[in-house]
Amino acid sequence: MDSEEPSGSVRSGRYDEIEAKTLLGTVKQPDPWFGLKYNMNLYRGCQHQCIYCDTRSECYGIDDLGRVAVKVNAIELLRDELSRKRVRGTIGTGSMNDPYMPLEREVRQTGRALEVIAEFRFPVHVVTKSDLVLRDRAVLREIARVYAAVSFTLTTTDDELARKVEPGAPRPSRRLAAMRQLADDGVTTGVALMPVLPFLEDAPENIIAILERAADAGATYVIPGMGMTLRDRQRAFYYARLDELFPGLKERYIKRFGGAYSCAARDVEALTRTLAETCARLGLATRIPQFEPQAARQPRLL
Repeated sequence: MDSEEPSGSVRSGRYDEIEAKTLLGTVKQPDPWFGLKYNMNLYRGCQHQCIYCDTRSECYGIDDLGRVAVKVNAIELLRDELSRKRVRGTIGTGSMNDPYMPLEREVRQTGRALEVIAEFRFPVHVVTKSDLVLRDRAVLREIARVYAAVSFTLTTTDDELARKVEPGAPRPSRRLAAMRQLADDGVTTGVALMPVLPFLEDAPENIIAILERAADAGATYVIPGMGMTLRDRQRAFYYARLDELFPGLKERYIKRFGGAYSCAARDVEALTRTLAETCARLGLATRIPQFEPQAARQPRLL
């Protein structure tokens, strides 16, 4: 959930500008999924416009997910907040939006934030669907001396299917190529295999293909989520897109899930066994390796 409270907004041509009161949210411990101590969102909204995105849900208060707001004081807040942290823990980014959406090329919020994180010697976990992360290879290599992980979200290896369900994101083939380069740099890399869309992505062949391609690209772990969420505005948007892209599929969802919030993949137990067996064969861990917290050493003032 987005923990920052915007204190003001200025509308510009391509995006809005807001000021946040805080930047780093504290993650409930332990966090076995992503290994985080802190969470950071540098933007509100996302240009990738994935048809399944949970951030459209009413509880997050983002009325137009496609209209991006930039937290213009984020880097100053990050520097101030890190200077006061006494326990070093992994900072995550990518939960509410993609930190490497196309606008990042221009605004460079994520790149500048990583530079501050490197300066304060904090670990980081980036979740993204974009090969734009390669722009920051140098700073990620530096952070990796402490701990740096990049998880690429992969829900399919089929570029054409991805074009429909993740229309604004780089295709899976580009993500896998970027994974290979980061792995070669010594950055811990893996797959966020979530969501798995029922009737579209929950065939065993799809899961096996993702894991095999990722292992070939240097992945060492997978974070699996065998299903998806569906609630209020998220469900309405998703169903509208299903009607446009996959006529007749919405009715299958309604019949199977009704108004349920959590929607498991078909044959989820068998699919989970397939995942476990494939990971064992490929040497992939089913949890991300975690940074061990320790007292933070702050930069010395000259």
